[in-house]
Amino acid sequence: MSTFIVEGGHRLDGEITPQGAKNEALQILCATLLTPDKVTVENIPDILDINNLISMLCEMGVKVEKISPNTYSFQASDINLDYITTPEYIKKSASLRGSVMFVGPMVARFGYAVLPKPGGDKIGRRRLDTHFIGINKLGAEFEYNTEQHAYEIRANELKGTYMLLDEASVTGTANIIMAAVLAKGTTTIYNAACEPYIQQLCRMLCRMGAKIEGIGSNLLTIHGVESLHGTTHRILPDMIEIGSFIGMAAMTGSHITLKNVSYNDLGIMPDSFKRLGIELQVKGDDIVIPQHDGYEIDTFMDGSIMTFADAPWPGLSPDLLSVFLVVATQARGSVLIHQKMFESRLFFVDKLIDMGAQIILCDPHRAAVIGSGRLNSLRATNMVSPDIRAGIAMLIAAMSARGTSHIHNIDQIDRGYENIDKRLNAIGANIMRVSN
Repeated sequence: MSTFIVEGGHRLDGEITPQGAKNEALQILCATLLTPDKVTVENIPDILDINNLISMLCEMGVKVEKISPNTYSFQASDINLDYITTPEYIKKSASLRGSVMFVGPMVARFGYAVLPKPGGDKIGRRRLDTHFIGINKLGAEFEYNTEQHAYEIRANELKGTYMLLDEASVTGTANIIMAAVLAKGTTTIYNAACEPYIQQLCRMLCRMGAKIEGIGSNLLTIHGVESLHGTTHRILPDMIEIGSFIGMAAMTGSHITLKNVSYNDLGIMPDSFKRLGIELQVKGDDIVIPQHDGYEIDTFMDGSIMTFADAPWPGLSPDLLSVFLVVATQARGSVLIHQKMFESRLFFVDKLIDMGAQIILCDPHRAAVIGSGRLNSLRATNMVSPDIRAGIAMLIAAMSARGTSHIHNIDQIDRGYENIDKRLNAIGANIMRVSN
């Protein structure tokens, strides 16, 4: 387990290019299992979760070639189905939540998949009902294997059907789409997630020969095809990392430029930061955050306290609320953060309170933040990162604090952020990585 030693109070200055989107990459890499042809994927982030998924693909028999630092080709022409029943595969799959999206492609193409209870962030319940019910409606059968502690999913033939999803789950929608593209007949998915990353997945599948209508909406119609072929796909910039950098710039009073952000795919996020009082300048496809000596939280039109809550796209991503919460601690004004989807994601605020932040944790889903209105008003402390998004919020807080902070268990941050210490040090941060 490694540690970041962060000397706070340094202003950043320069340009930084966001990495490829982690959540899109997980879907896209799983989709390479749908064809025996070669699929080339560009702008893959070099992060722990993605590297572990690529390693699992290799062990399943996928031919993986690293073309450049962030570009790989994948060819799933000779999959070893015996491997996915081994204890080694089940252990690795259980530790990486993204591997749940192997199920759709594997059942669609091979009629068989294995799914242990997946791991990932410790942020509360993340149920898989949407995945199970959707793929079951297509004709797959789930059976729990008590010896393997895993589900075995089988299907002689998947058949298109109508389904109304119980929630607009992003990974659930992706899994069902990947199963439906090779099913017989037509599948209609209502209440589908429609995030840019789902749109990207659908567009890639269409280039591979799939027939999908309604891309970008919550009503998808998929006409099954016999087979898919290879393609080349480029992953979008990671909007969560973009939001993290905006928060860092504001809290450290820095002037930075975020390059090539795919601004039109950021949705409500830029306007939400503006309601926190942060100025953003859009220049082409770049975002410039000018130096802030302070920022003031907006109120609603009737003067009531501002509330930021997560919601399915085009609402605010739950992955950004940890960043909004920590940024609000230095603003002038008050805000309520309402994390609807995960009941354990706000528990890290006790560390921010130790640093001097004024936060009331109302319940597992809501926190009221009373901003200090002063940059660098937090004091350094020792912290342990419980998950990716809380980890980056802790790093932002440490960078803006007086003194030197220690953040332990930074493997959690590495799961979602590529060489974050090196990239930030290059523009003025003082972050040291220590291996314990």
